[in-house]
Amino acid sequence: MGQSECRSCGATLTRTFVDLGMSPLANSYIKPDQLNRMEPFYPLHVYVCERCLLVQLQQFSTPHDIFSDYAYFSSFSDSWLAHAKAYVEMIVDRFRLDRNSKVVEIASNDGYLLQNFVWRGIPVLGVEPASNIAEVAKKKGIHTKVAFFGEKTALDLAAEGWSADLIIGNNVLAHVPDLNDFLNGLKVLLKPKGLITMEFPHLLQLMQQNQFDTIYHEHFSYFSFLAVEKVFARHGMKLFDVEELSTHGGSLRIYACHDDDTSKPVEARAKELKSREETAGFGRLDHYLSFGLQVEVTKRKLLSFLISAKQEGKHVVGYGAPAKGNTLLNYCGVRTDLIDYTVDRSPHKQGHFLPGVHIPIYGPERVRDTRPDYLLILPWNIREEVMQQMSYIREWGGKFVVPIPEVQVYS
Repeated sequence: MGQSECRSCGATLTRTFVDLGMSPLANSYIKPDQLNRMEPFYPLHVYVCERCLLVQLQQFSTPHDIFSDYAYFSSFSDSWLAHAKAYVEMIVDRFRLDRNSKVVEIASNDGYLLQNFVWRGIPVLGVEPASNIAEVAKKKGIHTKVAFFGEKTALDLAAEGWSADLIIGNNVLAHVPDLNDFLNGLKVLLKPKGLITMEFPHLLQLMQQNQFDTIYHEHFSYFSFLAVEKVFARHGMKLFDVEELSTHGGSLRIYACHDDDTSKPVEARAKELKSREETAGFGRLDHYLSFGLQVEVTKRKLLSFLISAKQEGKHVVGYGAPAKGNTLLNYCGVRTDLIDYTVDRSPHKQGHFLPGVHIPIYGPERVRDTRPDYLLILPWNIREEVMQQMSYIREWGGKFVVPIPEVQVYS
């Protein structure tokens, strides 16, 4: 792919969707002995393709740099585990999957989702590029292949008898730099009457809820339903159904099959969402060009809040060390001058520092020891879960702050 070509249709990219300046890789947490080393920063400059309206980042770092030793284990979020379990119950029932079906999940992480099929005796295969995470899945008895998914991997798997009745991809489509190679792989691996479900953040929600912090280098593409439908159509596949989910601040779960599979007619939900997006302007370039200004306003509001709190002698600490928090804090230039530290439940992140801004990460018990005035919730998509877990800060009059869609204080 050339520096400035659309990763789906190949048109030259010239129009800016939003420019968040320079940022480090969002999941490259810093160990104490790395604090004085130079960190690579890359542009977070997002373009919109004038021809197919796919919103996208250029590729700077290789997927291998990002994903071969990855810090994100799906099993650390209770709500995400429940989401996976509900999905498996629904899909097995709706498409009558059984012991004769083959299920392949791409980017299967630690097996948090596939274990639900295994318990039902349905054959599964996970494809996971991060070997440290694949090991965890294998220990749970989940058949896992360490590989990046694309046409070559798909041909290998098909040759090994893994042509699939169901291919699952949760939060992987947005992470794929070579989109056409990935879709060729899906096409190759899918049985004639098979189906694919993919989940990814919905661009409509990103724009309406002002979720610019979900933009980071691992997310190469930002999909509307209209744009993703074109991506699949270019590879001989149709989207026949869609669900709107609350996960990750608002996601889509699309259902795809081969173009010529008449057993799966296009459902009403897919038609309805398509027309709603068209009405909202997602079929027109000008709609995308208004987003940058909105983002600048949010940055000023967050900085105003943090500066006022500081001037009043108040202490603000963060909750969570998610990738989205790293985008937000780096874009706004927020360091320990405004936020003392952040806490995270994952032992893989404790004792590290946030990339770029070098805010230290501790375990959650630190909050009780230091009794801050404000807890800034960086993973705002699970704010209810966090406010419940940390409700004890109210004992000393502590308040919660949610930065997105705009600064909101909850006492």
